[in-house]
Amino acid sequence: MSKILIIEDEAAIRRVLTKILSEENDTYQVEEAEDGAAGFEKIKNNDYDLVLCDIKMPKMDGVEVLEAVKKIKPEIPMVMISGHGDMETAINTMRLGAFDYISKPPDLNRLLNTVRNALDKKQLVVENKILKKKVSKNYEMIGESEAINHIKLMIDKVAQTEARVLITGPNGTGKELVAHQLHEKSERANFPLIEVNCAAIPSELIESELFGHVKGAFTSAVKDRAGKFEAADKGTIFLDEIGDMSLSAQAKVLRALQESMITRVGADKDIKVDVRVVAATNKDLKKEIAEGRFREDLYHRLAVILIKVPSLNDRREDIPMLISYFADKIASEQGNAIKKFSKDAIYLLQEYDWTGNIRELRNVVERLIILGGSEISENDVKLFASK
Repeated sequence: MSKILIIEDEAAIRRVLTKILSEENDTYQVEEAEDGAAGFEKIKNNDYDLVLCDIKMPKMDGVEVLEAVKKIKPEIPMVMISGHGDMETAINTMRLGAFDYISKPPDLNRLLNTVRNALDKKQLVVENKILKKKVSKNYEMIGESEAINHIKLMIDKVAQTEARVLITGPNGTGKELVAHQLHEKSERANFPLIEVNCAAIPSELIESELFGHVKGAFTSAVKDRAGKFEAADKGTIFLDEIGDMSLSAQAKVLRALQESMITRVGADKDIKVDVRVVAATNKDLKKEIAEGRFREDLYHRLAVILIKVPSLNDRREDIPMLISYFADKIASEQGNAIKKFSKDAIYLLQEYDWTGNIRELRNVVERLIILGGSEISENDVKLFASK
């Protein structure tokens, strides 16, 4: 059922709209409110898939209702109903976030098309939220150790700000999880998170990858191409392994941070970008600075907030939770029954030296599930998880 609220102070128009919608589709559940204040109360206390709202009403006019609804339930599409003299106001409501407007008396086809389109949009929003929840589960931070709880607390404090974050820690510790959590909990969550592995891109291509290029800028530049900074506009760019970036690319990243401007390779035109930068590295950047391989001014621009992700050896108390998480995930991915790990097996795994950190633990858990018995025993660990 699609739940629709009509906010209209003229009873005759309310009745007409209700009749049209009810007869059009028996899955439309239509409710009414006689003024803006009553309508807003209903919206606060109920979930609606669509609101049709008159503009000129007593107590609260339609613009006030629209602004108030967008603050508490921005996902609800609002269609404004305008009299002839309200058309300019109706158009202005689109800038405030209204889905559309229809004029009085309502044209039947336009009304029904607008309602269908608005409900389709709401469904897409719902599906997108469900998908984002599924995606975000891939970036959960598993563990209750003091170190992990400290990181979670920092993420909650920092995510809603625009502060740049530098994430440090050894390979395989989950630095990308921190970046994803920072993005998903930020005001930029509805815009892209663009990931760039600086260590995986050849140094001669990194500038083109980050900032784009124009046709003819170099031999293989056969057409104009936008870079990662442009793709991340209004969202977040995650520069992983930034310690491996060339000095010339560092200079351009510094300019992007200072001026919110980038220039495509081979172009002379600046492009304004609105991007939050989160960076990560497994290197000691202060040592890199001392040896002339990393710019100190860029470091200070990036390291407004420092988050250090500990090695797995420094959070061994999280290993049982991580084993359980990976065992469930692997069973789900492979369509198999979940295998349990004995207490002795878990204890032995907690004693290992995890030089490859969480990435290595995940591989070992998968190996044990494939090669071990119906319950993973201490002997299975000795046979199949040995270094």
